[in-house]
Amino acid sequence: MKTYTLFTAVLLTFISSVSLVSCSKNENSSSGNAKLEVYLTDNPANYDQVVIDVKDVQINLSTDYTSGWQSLSTVKAGSYDLLRLVNDKDTLLGNSDIGTGTLQQMRLVLGPNNYVVVNGQNIPLETPSAQQSGLKLNIHQTITSGILYTITLDFDAGKSIVKTGNNKYILKPVIRTVFNAVGGSIKGFVLPDSVTTAVYALQGPDTIATTFTGSNGGYLIKGLAAGSYNLSFVPGDTTFTIQTKTGIAVTMGNVTMVDTVHLHH
Repeated sequence: MKTYTLFTAVLLTFISSVSLVSCSKNENSSSGNAKLEVYLTDNPANYDQVVIDVKDVQINLSTDYTSGWQSLSTVKAGSYDLLRLVNDKDTLLGNSDIGTGTLQQMRLVLGPNNYVVVNGQNIPLETPSAQQSGLKLNIHQTITSGILYTITLDFDAGKSIVKTGNNKYILKPVIRTVFNAVGGSIKGFVLPDSVTTAVYALQGPDTIATTFTGSNGGYLIKGLAAGSYNLSFVPGDTTFTIQTKTGIAVTMGNVTMVDTVHLHH
């Protein structure tokens, strides 16, 4: 982990403030949301390659299973060789801030360019028409504001490919979903809110995570492992003094609220 001295923290605040303040304000303005990351992994299969053409990853937070779908804000569309994602390897498919409530379903939308390589030969994978609008996966998990969640799509390539008698290969995806809440979060406010303040979550000399306060003085640090943290508040305006809070307890799947910090000259 990277270690920062207090002087370095102040320096980084000034260097980064111009480019990052607007971004951090957007992030904190959505602090009523949760964060979702979706990963893809695979089990071994007896092929040279198994390539799927990912177009979109969608979720449904409603009971409207027809029109309640929304795409993740960032999706890494493209071709993925599943056999490169074995033995606990994975890759990030997409991520997004999402609303709270119950995450009912997820849909993996595939394009037409899916194929398997057998003895060096590329053979197209036919996709049943019922799956062309997207493969639906049941999740049914409660989403809490301020928590980072991950879903790993464990694609079983061996069971997902069916060879027919006329030497065609059909893709019928068999996917297991693994849903996790990753650590907890720390949330609070710094006043006056007119001063953009860098907030560092520390364990001993190590900086574990950092963020900036938003337009209302609010901050949210997500995805922290359970444990005890110290917080360092470094105002962008150096006429205000640096402040600290110690012994902030973070627990798995929960948001720890911190008393409001009041900056002083």
